[in-house]
Amino acid sequence: MSRIGKAPIEIPAGVTVTVKDSVVTVKGPKGELSQAINPDLNVTVEDGRLTVTRPSDDREHRAQHGLYRALIHNMVVGVSTGYKKEMELVGVGYRATSTGQVLELSLGYSHAIYIKLPPEVKVEAKTERNKNPLIILESDDKQLLGQVCAKIRSLRKPEPYKGKGIKFVGEVIRRKSGKSASAK
Repeated sequence: MSRIGKAPIEIPAGVTVTVKDSVVTVKGPKGELSQAINPDLNVTVEDGRLTVTRPSDDREHRAQHGLYRALIHNMVVGVSTGYKKEMELVGVGYRATSTGQVLELSLGYSHAIYIKLPPEVKVEAKTERNKNPLIILESDDKQLLGQVCAKIRSLRKPEPYKGKGIKFVGEVIRRKSGKSASAK
């Protein structure tokens, strides 16, 4: 039995959920999101709670039961409070600046890298003295935000010897010792 699929979703004040033709649409103060779901699954909204039920215990229905419940929950949280990710640039001379929806990165390559971000993602670049530059990304869509973060991180992944690269704030990088003195 799916433990995640069985859990009801509490709908906060100011958020409306509509289900029409197996498409769930969630509207809130931060925006509007919609997700197509399997038509076999049943989505009901009663008394400020949303529940997802499955018609049978088939393997496919069990897998999708928890999946769609989690996707709908992410949409509800996204339109009510939103999601925020902070990334840190570790390395000498690494810089980030943002102008509108364009993020400019200097990551030790011979050229600057420009990334045009989707309109749903808000970006802010902070630089303070004696601290690593920060990139702060905010969105109501958790999946899109994760995808953008993964793309930015892929430009210069943190390496295990010096720890240089783009990492999430609070992320711990496993470090290696490097060359050791030869034992005779």
